[in-house]
Amino acid sequence: MSELFKNLNRSGMSGVGPPISTREAAVAAALVLINSKVGNAPDKSEALKEEMERLSVYADQIQEALKLK
Repeated sequence: MSELFKNLNRSGMSGVGPPISTREAAVAAALVLINSKVGNAPDKSEALKEEMERLSVYADQIQEALKLK
C-alpha cells in the first residue's frame, strides 16, 4: 500500500502527470480507502453512502498526516 501513496504530493495516483495539490492527493487517497472498504462490505450501497459522508473527514486526516513535522 505504501507504494500507492508515496508520490501523493508530486503527481496523480499513478505517479505520473502534473503535480497535484495536497488536498487533491488526500481526497484521492481517501477515495482509494473508501473503494476498498465498500468492496469488502456485505451491503455495498449502504456502505458507499456512509463512507462518502466520511470522505471529507478522511481527507482531512490524510492531509494532516502528510504535513512534515
